[in-house]
Amino acid sequence: MTNQHTPLAERMRPKTLSDVIGQTHLLGDDAPIARMIASGHLPSLILHGEAGIGKTTLARLLAHAVGREFHLLSALDLTVKELRELIERGAGTGGLDFGAPVIFIDEIHRFNKAQQDALLGAVESGKITLIGATTENPSFSVNNALLSRCQVYRLNPLTTDELTAVLQRALNQDPFIRHIQVQGELGKIATLASGDARKALNLLEIACQNANNGTLTIDDTLIKTIAQTVLPRYDRAGDMHYDVISAFIKSVRGSDPDAAIYWLARMLHAGEDPAFIGRRLVILASEDIGLANPNALLLADTALRSVQSIGMPEARIILAQATVYLATSPKSNSTYTAINEALAFVQQDNSPVPLHLRNGVTELMKAQGYGAGYIYPHDYPNHYHPQQYLPDALVGKRFYDFADNQKEQASFAFINWLKGNMNESR
Repeated sequence: MTNQHTPLAERMRPKTLSDVIGQTHLLGDDAPIARMIASGHLPSLILHGEAGIGKTTLARLLAHAVGREFHLLSALDLTVKELRELIERGAGTGGLDFGAPVIFIDEIHRFNKAQQDALLGAVESGKITLIGATTENPSFSVNNALLSRCQVYRLNPLTTDELTAVLQRALNQDPFIRHIQVQGELGKIATLASGDARKALNLLEIACQNANNGTLTIDDTLIKTIAQTVLPRYDRAGDMHYDVISAFIKSVRGSDPDAAIYWLARMLHAGEDPAFIGRRLVILASEDIGLANPNALLLADTALRSVQSIGMPEARIILAQATVYLATSPKSNSTYTAINEALAFVQQDNSPVPLHLRNGVTELMKAQGYGAGYIYPHDYPNHYHPQQYLPDALVGKRFYDFADNQKEQASFAFINWLKGNMNESR
């Protein structure tokens, strides 16, 4: 029985699918899960998404909607033996269409291969209906055999409007806080929750403790007070780590310094290793800026070394400088493309090195023609003389194309000038 000591998030847990706010891409009219429930058929599922967006609640409601027995298990403390015993107990209830029990496994990505394999036969035969929940990308954390037997659905973080609706419903329905009158915008509390309904309700519960004579005033002072309890939504070993660094890289590549600084701040606030960020900047400087601004690589490398020697909090300044410099630099991936094309080409090519390019370090080598006919460029004006450098079969093959930025076009003009063909165009 719930009481005022039960957390508000638990008190407001939806009782039916119609109570669920959000996830309309799955639960809306004619959406995939809505169609399943309408047909009375519930297949095995993997629910993927961040914490606090309703995976456990949805699994429970789905089982209830089709009249199935529901078992909630945690991957943290379940053994293979216990899992097999539960499967055998459920086997007597028949196949999927005859009420197979729903086994919900939270954090299924923490199951090892043996534990996941133990589920395969039961899922395939219909002894159980599996609903697994994971905050990790199931493509990487759930083995392919089990994944192929389940339908995978991504749950989305709730929007600010959806979270505001969750908070308003709590204020309307919860017997312990519905007497409180709110002055100000609930959306300010919803914004702090970053798409997490559980967090939003927890923040509302904290805020209600600041109500004065039954009135809750949502102002900057209150928001600052409850914001101190908010932990960043970030996992240095999980999806959020990869998602945020991906957004950071794409913002620098896309020449958006404001977005790049924002994602940098998100990582630093969450405690990301500054050296990891520095290494990514070094890669960025070469992959995405390259010859359009060769100094970018020098600055990024210097930033990485400085970050490693100085550490936080001062390292944030160095990383910010390097981030803005790279974001506002001209971009080129010409060398990145060139080396990738060359690497792909040499997988199918093993052309011999032309004799004139080989180093004749012994008399026998010289007698065999090693180095014969090689032209030493420094002996000629402008330190250049035409000469074949590719293998015979590859003469004329091009891997590098000058990009359309000022520095590479200047190099293009210089090479043409060297060759005495200023009008050549690539």
